[in-house]
Amino acid sequence: MSHVKAGGTSKNIHDSPGQRLGVKIYGGQKVKNGQIIIRQVGMTKRPGKGTMMSRNYSIHATQDGIVNYSNRKIRLFSGKSVYRTTVTVD
Repeated sequence: MSHVKAGGTSKNIHDSPGQRLGVKIYGGQKVKNGQIIIRQVGMTKRPGKGTMMSRNYSIHATQDGIVNYSNRKIRLFSGKSVYRTTVTVD
């Protein structure tokens, strides 16, 4: 018979690198067409004039210009009104 109990499997040994999310270009900075302005999970910040959102919710510039951030009131599906940040390129 064995004198040592069987060791269990370890569950928390895998570690993945961070996704490098966040704001890449801040307000007042210059941006070129196609550059990533924000990388995000979900639609925490919304695209405005001169920007577009890609499939993974990244916001890109669609024209050359200067980045501007502003707050805008959005109505949720439940009817509640909340403020969300809108990104524009002028």
